[in-house]
Amino acid sequence: MLFRTEMSSFMSFLPIFNLILGLVLAIFILGFLLRIILTWYPQINLNKGFWPLIAWPTEPFLAFTRKFINPIGGVDITPVIWLGITSLFRELLVGQQGLLTQILRKSEHLI
Repeated sequence: MLFRTEMSSFMSFLPIFNLILGLVLAIFILGFLLRIILTWYPQINLNKGFWPLIAWPTEPFLAFTRKFINPIGGVDITPVIWLGITSLFRELLVGQQGLLTQILRKSEHLI
């Protein structure tokens, strides 16, 4: 009986978690995509204007990756790497065939 109650509370939280995780990953995908575009314009100061809103959340990931991967031909490719990683995780977790999506679909059949 206790297990059923815990499972019920988990299943009621899962749609909200699925939505929030999907939104967070989509925002990071957009941030890394904008960082890719910003590599084309090195004269832009990421500390002025609204650019810190893009640079602040993505820079820790990019700085970590830059330790291992140097620019190729003077172009920073770390945003491309993180765009791919983030897109993969989003698809694996909350995509149409994602893990959380499949759990939600199976739980609808159990109710």
